[in-house]
Amino acid sequence: MKSATIQLETLTCPSCLQKIEGALKGLDGVDQDTAKISFNSSKVKLSFDDTKVSIEDIENSISKLGYDVLKSKVK
Repeated sequence: MKSATIQLETLTCPSCLQKIEGALKGLDGVDQDTAKISFNSSKVKLSFDDTKVSIEDIENSISKLGYDVLKSKVK
């Protein structure tokens, strides 16, 4: 398992947060218990199995919803 912190462009409403969290939790390989977004900092923190999903897949999932990913850090 790898951990990631993804900085998003500023979120404007709580429904944006729920929309992104729902999409991430639907990705095979993302640990549903760890996929959390901080509304105040617009940061996503999650753990994922990189044999099932890549950070690029996760970023693309967010981008397809219309939100900009500014940067990602994977450990």
